[in-house]
Amino acid sequence: MLNKTISTQLYTEAKNYFPGGVSSPVRAFKSVKGSPLFIKKGNGAYIWDEDDNQFLDFCGSWGPLILGHNNPQVREAICTAAELGTSFGAPTRYENKLAKLILDNNRYIEMLRFVSSGTEAVMSALRLARGVTKKTKILKFDGCYHGHTDCLLVKAGSGLVTFGESSSAGVPDVFARETIVIPLNDPVALDEAMRTHADDLACVIIEPIPANNGLLLQPKSFLECLRLKCYKYGVLLIFDEVISGFRAGFEGAAGYYGVQPDIITFGKIIGGGLPVGAYGASREIMKNVSPDGAVYQAGTLSGNPLSMSAGYAALSQLTEVGFYENQERKTKLFCSIIQNHCRQKGYSANVKQIASIFWLYFDTIEITRADQIDPASMEKFKLLHAYLLEHGVYFGPSGYEVGFISAAHTEQMLIDGAHIICDGLDMVFNQF
Repeated sequence: MLNKTISTQLYTEAKNYFPGGVSSPVRAFKSVKGSPLFIKKGNGAYIWDEDDNQFLDFCGSWGPLILGHNNPQVREAICTAAELGTSFGAPTRYENKLAKLILDNNRYIEMLRFVSSGTEAVMSALRLARGVTKKTKILKFDGCYHGHTDCLLVKAGSGLVTFGESSSAGVPDVFARETIVIPLNDPVALDEAMRTHADDLACVIIEPIPANNGLLLQPKSFLECLRLKCYKYGVLLIFDEVISGFRAGFEGAAGYYGVQPDIITFGKIIGGGLPVGAYGASREIMKNVSPDGAVYQAGTLSGNPLSMSAGYAALSQLTEVGFYENQERKTKLFCSIIQNHCRQKGYSANVKQIASIFWLYFDTIEITRADQIDPASMEKFKLLHAYLLEHGVYFGPSGYEVGFISAAHTEQMLIDGAHIICDGLDMVFNQF
């Protein structure tokens, strides 16, 4: 039985300080069994909780730790920068270095602006799109998550093409009505929405690799169709690459699919594990941002030296020859072991994968839309998650979340981890 004595004590205490005892909802383990683990340290591909249980980690702080925990170069860069100060609210050379590294290796943006989170990057990108087009409405896709900005915390209404309905208390209906929500991978709904609302529509925003509600991979043809429709109707296209940026390749999903968006948002990986975000576009579009233009956006901690130094140390390693090819190879190996096991046993389970992102789900169909996910299947994930914790494997505490492979995962670690997952699936399907 997994010893969670100290974690349980800390969680009991935390509930006196924070809503639900956590600083972000999914951490509360409400979607799985038991109470949350309090993590004490991480190194390489492993994390340890406060009770000194060791886990092979497939969460990676929800994606940014593509190099693994406590990467030596990143750690050294943070310490070196911290010796000179932690924040100035003024420009530093670290911003220049990281921006140059990104722009020199990404054909899809010409200028960028650093912010402090992915949500802030998306919020700023939406404002920029509205400022450039002088239009107000936005279009998003059911199943894509873009942070907790008011106008994006919406769900689909009851028709094919609907104005959004608030999915959170505290979001006024008037905000939600500025957002149109349609299904993924539905060119008919896309054309109808854009044709109907083109005069009011500032932008379309999409996760080109939807990875916040399962891994809902879209055919390249749909992204190409989306690009053409935006050109046709004079609407800006935003790729939210907070997860896929620098994960699907250094140029993210834009480079992976060869599709040029108008604005791209980034987060997670570019801070090397520290809080950061960014949005970028052509020089022409970015010149609309204050102080050059009329679209205001600011942040005291934007471009802070610790995040910039960590980001430069992290992204420099991603430019090494063969980095992404090695990540893809290892991830395919890991996923193939699990997938082959499911096929041999006839289990209703699948593993989807792109680059070093994967998603294990309990169904036999190819899922590309949020409405295809069976909520009842999450009962199986709850059992699997508990089994994996007992056997030293850490997944994010929700069956809707994807997993990540890092450079610190060796082939043998992945083979061993895959076999533990297979054993866990045997346990699950013996009970169902």
